[in-house]
Amino acid sequence: MQLVLQDCLPFITFVVGYNESIVEVSNVLIDTGSASSIFATDIVDAIQIVPLPQDTLHVIRGIGGTEVVFKRCVDFIQVDDFSLPNFEIEVGGMDYDFEINGILGMDFLISSGAIINLKDMHFHLNS
Repeated sequence: MQLVLQDCLPFITFVVGYNESIVEVSNVLIDTGSASSIFATDIVDAIQIVPLPQDTLHVIRGIGGTEVVFKRCVDFIQVDDFSLPNFEIEVGGMDYDFEINGILGMDFLISSGAIINLKDMHFHLNS
């Protein structure tokens, strides 16, 4: 998959599946500095990923400050022909003052065997 540079940062688009529904998520940052993957509440709400009474809220910290998130195991994350099943994501507001709908962190990058070729701006996942 071709990476798209926005403000000198690498972004992709992929699909998330949950309870027999799917949503295409664009403007997803590939971030080797993030331990986990997080997605914007307003994007995954389209497939009914919403906070439930039994969810535990977590505070995460990063360069942009702190944010409260909840976790959810999705059916899959799919990039091109590669699909990673039963993947746990974090869901939060992601109000970072620029257009971003998600961050693929090291949890996804390691699990998928990702290869990031910055010379060719190509993102490859080992199936």
